[in-house]
Amino acid sequence: MARAVPTRVKARNTAIAWIIAILIFFPILWTVLTSFKTEATAIADPPVFVNFQWTLENYVTVQERSNYFRHFLNSVVISVGSTLIGLAIAIPAAWAMAFVPGRQTKNVLMWMLSTKMLPPVGVLVPLYLIFRDWGLLDTRVGLIFVLTMINLPIIVWMLYTYFREIPGDILEAARMDGATLRSEVTYVLLPMAVPGIASTLLLNIILAWNEAFWTLNLTAANAAPLTAFIASYSSPEGLFYAKLSAASTMAIAPILIMGWFSQKQLVRGLTFGAVK
Repeated sequence: MARAVPTRVKARNTAIAWIIAILIFFPILWTVLTSFKTEATAIADPPVFVNFQWTLENYVTVQERSNYFRHFLNSVVISVGSTLIGLAIAIPAAWAMAFVPGRQTKNVLMWMLSTKMLPPVGVLVPLYLIFRDWGLLDTRVGLIFVLTMINLPIIVWMLYTYFREIPGDILEAARMDGATLRSEVTYVLLPMAVPGIASTLLLNIILAWNEAFWTLNLTAANAAPLTAFIASYSSPEGLFYAKLSAASTMAIAPILIMGWFSQKQLVRGLTFGAVK
């Protein structure tokens, strides 16, 4: 029998968890509060936490200066598009590595993961020149291609881990019943891996949504997503903290809402396993 966790240990762990959660959430809370301040209040010393005059002026100014909805649409198209293409590539790749492994499968997986350790600036110049020559600069297609490639190792690794948890006997039984490879994957494997695929999809949408390095260097106006929308409020004249906070709040709000409503699916997917 498993030993019961002492009440004192539970209380300590709960307190630590709350402290960590507050430390993580506080910058977001401060950004939201600052977005409702005037510029003078935003840079006040000492900082003003709640006792200030609330205003929507920053949000009005941000929307008048920039077309938020165009940036929002770009973020949706780029993040969702790159994730769906990544899944289309990663699902067969992860299936092959999980159920038909070769002698070099682990080496290939490690090589894919090692590409995430490459500093992006190391390949910026050649990629920029390729995009310039192919006419992909400041296009959604170009950003979808880049984000698909940089997040593909994560997608493959996650799906590979989920697929490994599915008993091979189930797929073998499907083959014995006459299932083709396509039927095996479509009607047996994918339905069983829905939690893992869903959590992979959600996580990679978040990663693509938050990507800043490539979006700032490969876009200008037409395909600029919300990360570029935020960066536009850092100018040579200085930082406009209240307006920058308003832009940041408008940029992170959609992904925060999505994460809030899908948290159960994310947890379920991250603890996914067909064998209990």
